[in-house]
Amino acid sequence: MLQDSSPLDTFESERPRLRALAYRMLGSGAEADDAVQETWLRYDRTDLSEVQNLAAWLTTVVSRVCLNLLRARQARHEESLESFTADWLGAADDDRIPQEEAELADSVGLAMLVVLDRLSPAERIAFVLHDMFDVAFDDIAHMMERSPAAVRQLASRARAKVRGTTTRPADAAHRRHAVEAYLAATRTGDFAALLTLLDPEIELRADASVTGAGRPLTLHGALAVARSALSAAPRANFTVLALVDGSPALVMAPLGRLSLVIRFVFDGTAISSIDIIADPERLHTLEITLV
Repeated sequence: MLQDSSPLDTFESERPRLRALAYRMLGSGAEADDAVQETWLRYDRTDLSEVQNLAAWLTTVVSRVCLNLLRARQARHEESLESFTADWLGAADDDRIPQEEAELADSVGLAMLVVLDRLSPAERIAFVLHDMFDVAFDDIAHMMERSPAAVRQLASRARAKVRGTTTRPADAAHRRHAVEAYLAATRTGDFAALLTLLDPEIELRADASVTGAGRPLTLHGALAVARSALSAAPRANFTVLALVDGSPALVMAPLGRLSLVIRFVFDGTAISSIDIIADPERLHTLEITLV
C-alpha cells in the first residue's frame, strides 16, 4: 500500500516517469537526472499531508524545475543538442548506461530533439506536457502560473514550429479543396469528414455581430468546431466559395446581400483556425472575388 511505503520508495516508483518527462523537456540525460534530483530534494523537505494527487504534484515540481533550467540555458545561449551529444559521448565515463540513453533518444527521436530546441522554454514545456504526456491545459496553466488560454497558445505556436520542419504548407489548390470539402461536409452533416479537415487544436473566432450576444465567441478543439459547423448547416445553403483577400474562404449572401465571411488559416494541410466575420465595418474592408 502507498501509505505503508517509505517516502523514498514512493518517489522511486515515480522516478522513471519523471525522468522520461524531464528528458523530453530538456533533451539531456544529465540535466534530466539533475531535474529529478532537485524534485526529490523538494519532495523530501515538503509536508505532503495535504497533497491529494502526489503524481500531479511531482509533475508540477519537475516541470517548473525544467522550465528554470531551460531559461538558464537560454540565458547562456547553450544548445541542447550539444548537451545531448556530450551526454551521449560521456556515458561510458560515468557509469551511465548508453542503452538507456539510446532508448530514450529513440522514443523522442533525435530530429525531434533538434526541433524542440528551437522552441522557447515556455513553448517547449507546454508542448511536451500536452502533446507528449496528454496533460490538460488547465493543469499545465497551474504548473506554469499562466492562464489556460495563454498555455493553449504556447502549445499551438510550438506545434506550428514543430510541424513546420516536417510538413509542407498547403498550396493554393489544397486550400481551395479543403474549404470546398468543409462546406460540403457542413451541408451534408458529415461530422467525420469535418474532423479530418481540422487540426485537433483548432481555434474558431466569431465576432460579436455573428453571435448576436454583444460579445465575440471563441471555440477550441476540433470537436467543438465541428459541432458548431453542423449547427449552422441550414445557413450553408446560402454559402459559396470565394477568394477573400486572395485566399479561399466562404461567404454568405442571402438574397445577394453579403452578411458573413468565413476565413481559414492552415497549419500544414490542416485547418488550424477559422475567423467568422459579420461586423459590417470589417466586411467592407475585405476584397472578395467569387469563384
